[in-house]
Amino acid sequence: MPGAVVVLLGGDAAVTVPAGDPVRVRPALSGHGVGDAVSALAADPEAAGPAAGPAAGPVVNGRRQPVRVRVPESAAGSYARVPGTAAPPAGARGTLVRYGVEVERGLPLDGAEFAAEVHRVLNDPRGWGHGGVMRFERVAGGPVRFRVALSSPAMTDRMCAPLVTGGELSCGHGDRSVINARRYGEGAASYGADLASYREYVIGHEVGHALGHGHAGCPGRGRRAPVMVQQSKSLYGCRANPWPFPD
Repeated sequence: MPGAVVVLLGGDAAVTVPAGDPVRVRPALSGHGVGDAVSALAADPEAAGPAAGPAAGPVVNGRRQPVRVRVPESAAGSYARVPGTAAPPAGARGTLVRYGVEVERGLPLDGAEFAAEVHRVLNDPRGWGHGGVMRFERVAGGPVRFRVALSSPAMTDRMCAPLVTGGELSCGHGDRSVINARRYGEGAASYGADLASYREYVIGHEVGHALGHGHAGCPGRGRRAPVMVQQSKSLYGCRANPWPFPD
């Protein structure tokens, strides 16, 4: 069309946008088609966050790591629900649990990528759906069992009060699993350079609270820490473990 730009997205897929409009194109995430990604950005570009940087960092513990992201103390102070849906894995059994993902506006993290990671972690066989107990479906609206909210340190402190998170910790508060974006972006000393595993841990731990689980203690020096140990603070002599059912 006149005055328009055609953006090729890979394969035979393309999107036509008016000339002069800002265009940010990301590769489609696992489980989401090109149309879903474009629709999500059109529905609320701010919800998805800015375009991501390099896709991967160094290899640590045999895993390619995500790139660390420096997160400011505060952002816009309000959430946007990540658009789109994500179904449980095919053949999954157990009680269907619907949840939502929220991202504070203005964070330097990609909302769609965060939502995809949350969904992967929750439906991993080592996660809370282990053994067909539960299966998790992300929804864009309507009633949910809980919401996973990526939040700046300042927003985390506000949402977690009266719990004291000190700009460093995350929390489970009511039906919201509040993930401190600074910890999600940069990791924690207890996990060292293994940011991928720490992200799995912090999602599983805070969703564990939403599912009714309290904190646990280290069962013995050198043993694997239960996921409900406050591993962001310390391993208390245990070994790091991001999963509710690691075996």
